[in-house]
Amino acid sequence: MKLSTFIMKRLFFSLIVLFGLSILIFLIARVVPGDPVRLAFGARAPDHVVEKMREEMHLNDPIFVQYIIWFRNALRGDFGKSLFTRQDVFTDIKEFLPATLELALVAGIIMSVMGILLGSISAQFKNSWIDNGVRIFSYIGVVTPAFVFAVLFVLLFGYVFELLPTAGRLSGGLAPPTRITGMLLLDSLLTGNFAVFFDALKHVIMPAASLSMAGMAQQSRITRGSMSDNFQKDYILAHKTYGIPKKTILFKYLLKPSLIPTVSILGLDFAALLGNAFLVELVFNWPGISRYGINAILRKDLNVVTAVVMILGISFVTINIIVDIVVAYLDPRIRMGREGK
Repeated sequence: MKLSTFIMKRLFFSLIVLFGLSILIFLIARVVPGDPVRLAFGARAPDHVVEKMREEMHLNDPIFVQYIIWFRNALRGDFGKSLFTRQDVFTDIKEFLPATLELALVAGIIMSVMGILLGSISAQFKNSWIDNGVRIFSYIGVVTPAFVFAVLFVLLFGYVFELLPTAGRLSGGLAPPTRITGMLLLDSLLTGNFAVFFDALKHVIMPAASLSMAGMAQQSRITRGSMSDNFQKDYILAHKTYGIPKKTILFKYLLKPSLIPTVSILGLDFAALLGNAFLVELVFNWPGISRYGINAILRKDLNVVTAVVMILGISFVTINIIVDIVVAYLDPRIRMGREGK
C-alpha cells in the first residue's frame, strides 16, 4: 500500500470519528438539565428577552433540527455566539487557542526529548542505581496529577528561589508582539523582539513542565521497556559479537525500532495535553482554551462547549494522523498491512 493511500484511509476514518463526535457532544450538551439562556441572563431577566434568545438559538426546535442547523453553520466556521462573552465563539477560539497550543507545544517538546532521553539512559544502565532512579521518577510522574506539580513548582521556583514568574504569559511592562499566530514565542521571533521572547519563555517554562511530567514519565518507561526488549533481538546480538561499542548499538541501531511504541503513545499524550491543561492554566492564570472550555461547561454555554470539544477532537485526530505517518515511516510493515507476518 502506498503512503498516500495509507494517509487517505486515515483521513476517511478520521472524518467518520469527527462526525460521530459532533453528534455525541451536541446531544450531551443539550440533554443536561438547566436552561442555558436563563442561566446566562439571570433570574430577573424578562421572559420575552429569554424567549427571544431561545428562538435565536433554535432551542425550541426539535433536537435533530437544531443539529442540522448547527452542523451546516459549523461547516462554514460559524459556531454561534457565546452567551457570556457575547462574542462569536470562533472569535473567542482564535483568542484563546494559540495560548494553549503554545503551552502544549513547549510541554510536548519537554515531554518527548526528556522522556526518550531518560528511557534511553535507563535502558543503557539497566538494573543499576541510575535505572532505579529513573524508574522511581517515572512511577511518581505517572501517578501525580499535573496540578500538584504546578503548585509545587510555583512554591519552589516562584516563591522560594524566585527564579520564574508565576502567572500570565508576559510581564506587565512588556507589550505583546504584533499578532501573527497568537503564540508569543513564535510571534516575538518572527518580529525580532527577543526581549519579549525570553520573557514569554520564562513564563511558559513552569506550566509546560508541570503539564509534561506525566507524559515524560510514561515515555521514559515505554522507551526503556522497548529498548530492553529489542536489546535481546538477534541483529543486536550480532552487532555485539562484532565488537561494536554498546553506545553505538544503542543509539544507532536500537533506538529507531524502539521508538515505534514510544511515538505511538507520544502522539496520544500530546493530544491529551490540550484537554488536560485546564487545571494548570488555572494555577498559572494562563488564558488558554482549556480554561475557557471548562468555564463554558460550568455555565452551560452550549455553543462554546460544542465548539471547544470539536476543536480538541480535530486536534486529537490531526495529531494521530501525523503519528500514523511517522510510525509508518519508522516501520513500513504497518502501512503495508503486514504487521503480523
